[in-house]
Amino acid sequence: MQAIFGIAVLLGVAWLLSEARSRVNWRMVVVGLSMQALLALLLLKAPAVSELLLGVNALVRAVEQATQAGSGFLFGYLAGGEAPFQVDAEGALYLLAFRVLPQILVFSVLVAVLWHWRILPWIIRAFGALLRRSLGVGGPVGTAGAASLFLSMVEAPLVIRAYLAGLSRSELFSVMTCGMGTVAGTVMVLYAGVLQDVIEGALGHILVASVINVIGAILISRMMIPPAAEEVRGAEVSLAYTGTMDAITRGTADGLRLAVNVGAMLIVLISLVALVNYGLSAIEVGGAGLTLERILGWAFAPVAWLLGVSWSEAQTAGGLLGAKLVLNELVAYLQLAALDADALTAHSRLVLTYALCGFTNFGSLGILLGGLSTLAPERREDILSLGSKSLISGTLVSCLTGAVVGLVGQI
Repeated sequence: MQAIFGIAVLLGVAWLLSEARSRVNWRMVVVGLSMQALLALLLLKAPAVSELLLGVNALVRAVEQATQAGSGFLFGYLAGGEAPFQVDAEGALYLLAFRVLPQILVFSVLVAVLWHWRILPWIIRAFGALLRRSLGVGGPVGTAGAASLFLSMVEAPLVIRAYLAGLSRSELFSVMTCGMGTVAGTVMVLYAGVLQDVIEGALGHILVASVINVIGAILISRMMIPPAAEEVRGAEVSLAYTGTMDAITRGTADGLRLAVNVGAMLIVLISLVALVNYGLSAIEVGGAGLTLERILGWAFAPVAWLLGVSWSEAQTAGGLLGAKLVLNELVAYLQLAALDADALTAHSRLVLTYALCGFTNFGSLGILLGGLSTLAPERREDILSLGSKSLISGTLVSCLTGAVVGLVGQI
């Protein structure tokens, strides 16, 4: 009953924050919740299904390794190449600027080539037909949602870049929420390695969480910004290439601009959070200086209880949820793995594994705003106005998944 009440409260918050409460499609909400529960049952109780999805994730890993070969040739050990000295801490050489940002370049080229070969347009039409029947969303939103299962919040919109300029405000918000509410396939293995001693089958759980989050992202986003009854999508942007080499060349140039924007926004937003913490540190509470993480930990304690965590563990769980929002989900997972064995029950660890799965944090907001503004500069005003809303919607998505899994996990 605790988790059921939590689901009702989370949906109630989304409804209260809605821009048009009278237009909320409650049939879509019921269908979306049912799909989440069924997916949780299927994916948690049938390991063969999640193993099948891992096969798709292997393709993403292949792109990551291929990118490392190219960036390693250019940047050497800074990008994952062999170090000319003995390395005691392998993690110290994982530099985001040389390991992650180059993936945007490579994926931008792949998208351009697949678009030129007419493969991506066919996929968009296929997903549109599937999700239009179930949740009433169009092909671009459905495809971006499906792509976000294995791609980052910048790479997934690249798949539908031809449609970004013409998306309605509701559709654009759904795309942004899908990016914030899921995690990329490139980091799933990393998170699983952190959690391998915390929960059995960690990789499967991370993948299942991302799958369920896609449904939740569409559900929550369309509650907060329902589509207008008379909504008409603008004209489709034409992406035409004269040949494969033209697609590779232009895809590289587009990816370069995107990577630079993402890196710049990351530096700025993370620095601003550190600056706020510096100011708060002058205020001592309980013998320690205040930080955004501590404040959000207290604020998220009731939220953790709504997910099915006992009140005696809510403060600890709330601190992890706060760390995810202020810093990122990797830091929160590291903190979860470092907890004493008796700090949380097995049920609470399962719930938090799902509730922490998502890119929703201030740093990711910088990536999202910088990336989408570069891909669709004509929609920059809409993108910036929806940024803060996407932090709320992404948090609601992850928490809703945690509550659903907390409920299904008891079956």
